[in-house]
Amino acid sequence: MISYWKCKEGFDEINHWKSGCWIKVSKPTADELSLLTQRFAAPLDFLDDAEDIEERPRVDYENNWMLVIVRIPCKRSDKDNETQFTTAPLAVLIRDDVFITVDYYDNEVLDDFISWSKRRHMSSVKSYDLLLSLMLSTSVWYLKYLKQMNTMMNAAEARLEKKMDNDELMRMMGLGKYLIYFITSLKGNATVLARIKLRARSLPHDEALLEDVEIETQQALDTASIYNDILDRLQEAYSSVIGNNLNRIMKTLTVVTILLMVPTVVAGFYGMNVRIFMEEWHWGFPLAVAVSVVLMVGCYLFMRHSRFFK
Repeated sequence: MISYWKCKEGFDEINHWKSGCWIKVSKPTADELSLLTQRFAAPLDFLDDAEDIEERPRVDYENNWMLVIVRIPCKRSDKDNETQFTTAPLAVLIRDDVFITVDYYDNEVLDDFISWSKRRHMSSVKSYDLLLSLMLSTSVWYLKYLKQMNTMMNAAEARLEKKMDNDELMRMMGLGKYLIYFITSLKGNATVLARIKLRARSLPHDEALLEDVEIETQQALDTASIYNDILDRLQEAYSSVIGNNLNRIMKTLTVVTILLMVPTVVAGFYGMNVRIFMEEWHWGFPLAVAVSVVLMVGCYLFMRHSRFFK
């Protein structure tokens, strides 16, 4: 779908393209891509690159076009209604008075940016400032999703403190995967921002906005890295707890095995197919049982005295 947005007291949708407007392209069809190529001479191969979910952030230049790909955060729910986080490419094409964004994946960044521009009564913005504003909104949404991840991590930690559960451990592992996605994407966005900053030196732009984007991007990257370190340490701690619990269980089973071995040995000697003095004595079996119990108690006390249970 192709829509046109003009900024005046915020972005409002218009019916057709005007110079300096924002061309917002979401999940384009082949015909829509062909229209962009024919009307604006947009490079088709770059538009196709944005469809690749693994496409890395980068800046290219081609035929007076500045081609930028940044990765934006996305959130969705699986079939079990579990929240999942990932990142997806957003393509930005700039040339003179033409500004195009292309995204193939559902996200909250662009629609929220339009709503935010209306709340802030944003005035007309130049192409580079609009690009920086979109990157700023992207970093803000990274931080929002990171807060949600932190809440999910704290909830899983609270449940694990009550009971070790495989499902909760798998959720923790999933959060670690999402954090890796965020860290990798934010590092790529930071590299893109550094190249844009070099380019913007010779062009009119809002210096304060550029600084805000740098600060928010670095803050999002630092936050994701901190959460990832915390999650790694939590997983190591839970691994140690699980290992200690397993050792305790194995020690208990060893003690039980040793104690049960004592009456087995006594019964083995008592039941040998040889003549012994207690074979016709009616107190013989009770005596064998008593001897087994005494030996078991003695063995148990010895293991306690030797701190075998510690």
